Amino acid sequence: MNSLSIVIITLNEEKCIGRLLTDLSKQIHQVFEVILVDSNSDDATCEVALDYQDILPDLTIHKMNARGTSLGRNTGAVLAKYERILFLDADVRLEPGFLANSLRHLDKRGLEVAGVYLGSSNSSIRYRLGCKAFNLGMFLTQFGFPTAVGACIFSSKRAHQHIDGFDENIALCEDCDYVNRLSKTFRFRFIPMTFQFDTRRLEQDGLLSTGLIYLKANLRRFFCGEMQKNEIEYRFGHYENKKKS
Repeated sequence: MNSLSIVIITLNEEKCIGRLLTDLSKQIHQVFEVILVDSNSDDATCEVALDYQDILPDLTIHKMNARGTSLGRNTGAVLAKYERILFLDADVRLEPGFLANSLRHLDKRGLEVAGVYLGSSNSSIRYRLGCKAFNLGMFLTQFGFPTAVGACIFSSKRAHQHIDGFDENIALCEDCDYVNRLSKTFRFRFIPMTFQFDTRRLEQDGLLSTGLIYLKANLRRFFCGEMQKNEIEYRFGHYENKKKS
């Protein structure tokens, strides 16, 4: 599965989306399509993305009338023309060899579904240590009760359809629920790759506070099941107007 459908979900990401699309245009592996699914942004996200169609000729933009992380990913998966799917958030950064090396690891290990570790090389030591802690937790849980970061997940159309995609009723840890359900049928592992994680959420909400929320959420998931009624409230998308350097 060397061909790849890359699904990017956006909501008011005019300041970030150009960086990711530039990163994709510089990938060593170039056999992919890009499907940008926009959750009815109020800013110029789609207009900025349109400017990249010359360097990414297989880029399509789908603007939804509704908003929702899982809804956006599921919409993109339906539109995907290739079997291999990569789900990305708009604010991640990728090294030029990311796709080529990731596909090599996936093929070597026979994985349809895989997670990718957090990278934060341009952040302070505090955030780098925080990402290492998150990565350690994901590494340990992958063998029994897997968790993952939805900002960068490899999947396939077959696997995605087998579990009816992301659960649109889950607002927090929908990515962890996704890989956990997939792991019941498909072998899930993390590949030894990183994507550059945007720390803006950690900067605004606090590293410790965010970490504790996700620790509490995953303990709750483990002992009580998935959170389909917003049992632990967490507000997303509230940092879009924060200035980027």
